[in-house]
This record gives sequence, structure tokens and C-alpha cells, in this order.
Amino acid sequence: MPESFDPRQWRVALLAGGKSGEREISLASGNGAREALVEAGFTVTVLDPAERTDLKRLLDGSFDVAFLCLHGKYGEDGTIQGMLDVIGLPYTGSGVWSSALAMDKPKAKLYYERAGIPTPPSVTIFAGEDYDISSILDMLGSHCVVKPGTEGSALGVFIVDDLESLEKAIEKAFELDKEVLVERYIKGTELTVAVVGDDAYVEALPIIEIVPTSEFYDYDSKYAPGGSQHICPAPLSESTTDYVKDLAIRAHRALSCKGVSRSDFILEDTGSCWILETNTIPGMTGTSLLPDAARAAGISFPELCTRLVRIALDR
Repeated sequence: MPESFDPRQWRVALLAGGKSGEREISLASGNGAREALVEAGFTVTVLDPAERTDLKRLLDGSFDVAFLCLHGKYGEDGTIQGMLDVIGLPYTGSGVWSSALAMDKPKAKLYYERAGIPTPPSVTIFAGEDYDISSILDMLGSHCVVKPGTEGSALGVFIVDDLESLEKAIEKAFELDKEVLVERYIKGTELTVAVVGDDAYVEALPIIEIVPTSEFYDYDSKYAPGGSQHICPAPLSESTTDYVKDLAIRAHRALSCKGVSRSDFILEDTGSCWILETNTIPGMTGTSLLPDAARAAGISFPELCTRLVRIALDR
């Protein structure tokens, strides 16, 4: 694509909303991205895949690219990406396989391990199958994190420290998903790293340290004003910064992500760093982490969105 790229020449279908439990956050992300894209000069049409009429407009419309602000199931899990592949419309972010893989936390952990990226020890249990709580405690210890296998935004995530609370947390997580991940609790500093780029070149943006007001970076901490403090760049040594950024890039590549990803980590006082998960469609709200990291790198929100569109069109 020529260096004289002119956003005014491109028609963007911005997809936001959807049917997942993260619908409201998706709509907020869509609003933030729409403002940035319009400021950059793009012609933007906002469409909600939960509406049949909007899906028809997507199929019938003469759009050049889709900008995805869909979080959770049916949007971040490869579903909408498959539809867009079928109709031949380029889109921002990762493809079908990578989206589905990153959304499935237990399976993503297998690829982290294969790439030599430390991830907390865990057990995966499935609805309808027997599981032994005592065995899980023996393997992981009493302090655990319970999370649905394929949900985002910390929906259904619980931190527990005894057998009874573990049992209850698993039951609640199964209300949201048929697959539940139980991980060893790792105490440390919460970090997140966004990675932007294509196959030829990717870069890690400045690391953000997340200081939540609650016990961990839960739903309210992520999205409520004042729910957390973002320190960017994170106050880390040069060697630790390079190490964590390298882990984020390796995670991006291990899951074959495209365009953008954002991986979450826990850094222990000992210097050990553990990856928790990778998001293929990071939030675009006023309190979101990706725009914060971009600003710290000297990239405005409109410039960030333009870069993501260009990567999609190049692909």
C-alpha cells in the first residue's frame, strides 16, 4: 500500500455490540473507535451483528474493510472472522484460527508452553465430567483462580483459598461456560503488553502496570471510571522491560495473531513472569489499555486505528 495512504478514500464497517456477555463494553469500544476513525478521515458505518438488518447491510454494503470492536463469543472467537472471510471483506485483527485459539484459555496455554512462555500450572475441567476437588488442591495448592474457559473481561473469574470456595466458584463458572480453568494463584504485579504489526514486523508498545482497586483486575476494575490505575510505562528495569516485551511478542506469534494483540502477565517479586491470556480484540473505550499504551508510544488514537486498518488492507 502506498505511503500516501488517504483514509478519506476508504469505507469502514465498524462492528460493535453482538450477543456476548461483553455487549455493553463492545458498544463502548465501538463508540471510541468510531470517533477516532472519523477524526482520522475514514467514512464509518457502525453495524451491530446482533441485528439481522445490520448483517444484511454488511453483506450488501460496498465496504472496503471491517473494523472489529466485538468482544467475547461470536465476535472475538473466530465466528465473525469466518463470515468476513467468506464474503471476502478484510478485517482488523486476527483470523479465524488465532481468534478461536486465543479465546480458549486452556488451549492457548498449550501453545504458550510449546513456545517456552511460562504460564501458571492449571487444571481444565468440563461440564458433565467428574472431577476431584482434593486432587486439584493437591496439584495447585489451596489458593487458586477459577475462570470460564472461553469468556473475557474477567467475567466469572474467582480467586479462592479453600476447598469450599473452590467448589462454589467452579459451579458459578459452569453457569457461563462448559469448560472451566483452575489455575494456581500467582501473587505479583499485573502487567499488560500490546503488540502491533503484521507478519514482517511487530512491535511491543510500552508496558502498562495495572493497579486495580479490588483484589484483582476484575470487570469493574477494567471498565468503571477509577476502577484501576494504569502506570505507563511500567516502572521496570530495562532488562525486565525487554524480557516482558519479548514474552508478549512470542505469545503474539505463538498464537499466530495478526494486527494487534494484548497479553496479560503477572510479575513476581522474584522476577518470574507468567502469562495469563492474550486478547485478540483489545478494548477501545476511554479507559482501555491499548489506546493508553499507544499514547505512551507517541501514537494518537486516530493514528492507532489507521495503522490497524492499513494492516488489514495490506493483508
